[in-house]
Amino acid sequence: MAFFALSRLATLRRHLTSSDTNDKAAGGSSIGGSIKIASEVSEALSLGRPVVALESTIISHGMPYPKNLQTAKEVEAIVRENGAVPATIAILDGTPCIGLSTEELERLATLGNRAQKTARRDIAYVVASGGNGATTVSATMFFASMVNIPVFVTGGIGGVHRHGEHTMDISSDLTELGRTPVAVISAGVKSILDIPRTLEYLETQGVCVAAYKTNDFPAFFTESSGCKVPCRVESPEECARLIEANMKLKLRTGILIAVPIPKEHSASGNIIESAIQRALKEAREKNITGNAETPFLLARVNELTGGASLASNIALVKNNALFGAKVAVALAHLRQHSQKQ
Repeated sequence: MAFFALSRLATLRRHLTSSDTNDKAAGGSSIGGSIKIASEVSEALSLGRPVVALESTIISHGMPYPKNLQTAKEVEAIVRENGAVPATIAILDGTPCIGLSTEELERLATLGNRAQKTARRDIAYVVASGGNGATTVSATMFFASMVNIPVFVTGGIGGVHRHGEHTMDISSDLTELGRTPVAVISAGVKSILDIPRTLEYLETQGVCVAAYKTNDFPAFFTESSGCKVPCRVESPEECARLIEANMKLKLRTGILIAVPIPKEHSASGNIIESAIQRALKEAREKNITGNAETPFLLARVNELTGGASLASNIALVKNNALFGAKVAVALAHLRQHSQKQ
């Protein structure tokens, strides 16, 4: 359609008019001197090729080194092997980066939790202070939308924390989904959270929640949370049509597409749940709250399950990357076909 042709033309014009000698020497382009886009990502966006955004907190805060670096490289490779360009997003030395080089991935992986966990609220501070920030779902969605990347892959989104009705601890991922038109491919909501209340909150935000080949909403480590979804999709092409309709209607909301963890990697629900309950109790005893809680819980659950939860986490992220790349390719084909007509 003409809308997407004009959008691509505007993106191309921005990239061409904002590049300078220093940007080219760095292997990318910038928008207004404030955002660096890797040359591979910039070219793909300009030509309407499929791009998949990837977050970076999973690298810095989600896994230990060097497993985090290995996983990040493998996830990017999966995206490429399935026809799309990966764009891992982070803030380095105060500059938001859309797409990271191998050296930048390694730097982020070795920084670990010394890189600030960066949600939308933290972006301005990290940039202004020249800091290093690993972007969460909300910040990654913000930057992806800014440069017109419609598909974003992560492990699991944040949500309403257990006992959130008393603490009001609700992830900014949910409000971001309510205002930023990016499709998020995940294995559902992290099972350390209150899944029913999270789905209720997403409904309040007007977010379309779909599940791939199931009527049950996945629970991150396991295939089902016991909660039903309002929307079921059967293929990457169907997901692409859903994303396209959302964009054409200008609903200005994100879409959450939940992909169940593969059966062969699904950890025992009872073992995981027991570990989660113990970790939650320890977090309360140690007064660990806010954005420090999720990294603590994930690490503690991994310890209590003897590494089973980390192995499952890596497997589901790779599976999401595979599916997300296929969705991005299907969406690019759909838009190209619309433009020809």
